[in-house]
Amino acid sequence: MTDLVGLLVRFARTLRTEGVAVGPGDVLTYCASVAALDPTDLTDLYWGGRIALVTRHSDVETYDRVFEEFFLAVGVDAGDLLELLLRAEPEAETTLETVAPDPGDDERPDEETTLGLMASDVETLSARAFAECTDDELQALRRIMSRIRLRPPLRRTRRTRAARRGRRPDLRATVRRSLRTHGELVELRYRRRKVRPRPLVLILDVSGSMSDYSRALLQFAHSAQRGARFRVEVFCFGTRLTHLTPSLRTRSPDEALARAAGLVVDWEGGTRIGHAVDEFVRRWGRRGMARGGIVVICSDGLDRGDPELLESAMQKLSRLCHRVVWTNPHVVTGGRGMPRTVGMLVAEPYVDVLLSGRDLASLDELAALLPELG
Repeated sequence: MTDLVGLLVRFARTLRTEGVAVGPGDVLTYCASVAALDPTDLTDLYWGGRIALVTRHSDVETYDRVFEEFFLAVGVDAGDLLELLLRAEPEAETTLETVAPDPGDDERPDEETTLGLMASDVETLSARAFAECTDDELQALRRIMSRIRLRPPLRRTRRTRAARRGRRPDLRATVRRSLRTHGELVELRYRRRKVRPRPLVLILDVSGSMSDYSRALLQFAHSAQRGARFRVEVFCFGTRLTHLTPSLRTRSPDEALARAAGLVVDWEGGTRIGHAVDEFVRRWGRRGMARGGIVVICSDGLDRGDPELLESAMQKLSRLCHRVVWTNPHVVTGGRGMPRTVGMLVAEPYVDVLLSGRDLASLDELAALLPELG
């Protein structure tokens, strides 16, 4: 911690030599903010210093340049890098590491040790199945998932809004506008139908056959709900359906998963897909949650329930919502190689899009597909 404080003080001293007005109180605020954030995250380092150390807009350009030279030591544009990080592109995910001293060396590490930006092998990690990842790799995937932001599909509503151009004239606005020109209709006003995002419903299988994937999918659901600016509802099921949306409304992923684990009583148990889908339709879907929305079911299709109930429930769900998306960890990315399980054979006619749910790349494919489902 002392080395980190010394590093931040040297960064503030460098800013002061470049003409940025940085006082001792600003440095203390910067150190306190970084202590509450993640000091290995470039985004946290950048914005913590930007807020605490920069008091004039004219100093922003100088701050960006010094930040590049001090932390990156390369000719990478910090603005582009941070924009990529904030936009949650998986290819921009990096790990910030310090050069560790040799354990056998008794000398103190050099105070001028610089931070290097070590690019993580994201492409290889994103193509690895969740069931094959180690704990450290799952932590890295969790870090990448937290930056994914879903863009919802849009739909036109029956309500309208004022517009300069359109097909439907707005007589009231046109007449009101003409009062400025003594009754002359100089400019016509129009109205257009409003556009709003479609709701998204995630129904996750947490049965025993999905134990290698369920926690990663719950992490993805938590990230989707936290970062979305539209309605996202999360359910899970094994032998019964559980509503998880209130439990996931917390900033900490670990706390969210702990709440979910305490609420779900059938974790890693049996599977009754038909019963879960039927209960969702009767209790939640018909009341408006799924009407016009996108329903994503994450399951391997291994069902121990009644196939007729599953077929009836999927038929009702497909009529109720806008699109049904099914992600199966045993499907190859791109929707090929669907497993011939009873549950998948029964549900297939009512599924609009079939995707893989085995790795981060498939979840990224789902995020890219969502805006096109409107």
